Amino acid sequence: MRDPFAERRRRRPRAPAVRLIDDRGSAPAEFVLVGALLALVTLAVLQLALALFVRNTVLDAAAEGARQASLADVGPDAGVERTRDLIAATLGDGYAVEVAADTGEWQGQPVAIVTVRAPLPVIGLIGIPSSLEVSGHAAIEDV
Repeated sequence: MRDPFAERRRRRPRAPAVRLIDDRGSAPAEFVLVGALLALVTLAVLQLALALFVRNTVLDAAAEGARQASLADVGPDAGVERTRDLIAATLGDGYAVEVAADTGEWQGQPVAIVTVRAPLPVIGLIGIPSSLEVSGHAAIEDV
């Protein structure tokens, strides 16, 4: 009976240069490296989307608070309260910490200004405190 592996045992081992040229066995390593890179890119895109969501939500709450503060029968404190309520309901209490209302002028017209400073999320919702500052403006009503 003939040994089917005898010829394989008799062959000389391949030279190191030949082993480097041959790409057998590189598919698993390539799969792992490409998979890790794609996962990293996907997480970066999701983090960017989350940061934009937080920014747009805080900006919308500031604009809504400015509209509330600009009403004829209420003051700036109502705008601050409305802004804090909207941010806390959407993002949580940690984002509604620094909210301020003031009045100013824009093109000669009196406006209510609500400014919000909030953390910009870097890893998940964890972010740099007070790194995001947005303002909402609304024309003040006259009675």
